[in-house]
Amino acid sequence: MRATMNREGPQTPRASEISLNQLMLPEHANALGNVHGGVILKMVDEAGAIAAMRHARKPCVTIAIDSMTFKQPVHVGQLMVCQARVSYVGRSSIEVQVLVHAEDLLTREVTHTNSAYAVYVALGADGKSAAAPELVLETEEDSRLFGEGQERQRRRTARA
Repeated sequence: MRATMNREGPQTPRASEISLNQLMLPEHANALGNVHGGVILKMVDEAGAIAAMRHARKPCVTIAIDSMTFKQPVHVGQLMVCQARVSYVGRSSIEVQVLVHAEDLLTREVTHTNSAYAVYVALGADGKSAAAPELVLETEEDSRLFGEGQERQRRRTARA
């Protein structure tokens, strides 16, 4: 049996979840031999955009990387895994939480290396901002992330 999702109606954070994986190679390294922060940021943005588009069922564009923390380096030879899911939805804005992990493929040890919140805007057929579907909160964790997202959105709006 194949599940279908409502194309226009409210969506759950779970429906937006995405995992983007890539083996880190020497071409991804900085001068210290670790994976360059820009490579990580690019992958975070790609994973976030996919989650936002899954939620909106519309094209989405990046408007902010609200927060990006670098906890541990990612090393060449590790599998970098970006896990993204929608955490907050405004009228047209969609905030996505992205967690980055690095897996040593030989030992299977996984390390949480980065966390980010990225913000996207849903676009209509005219290329202008369009309403994003409501976010249906299923768990206490969903509610906590949504509340924290509301506060981040309030701060973003105050800075603008």
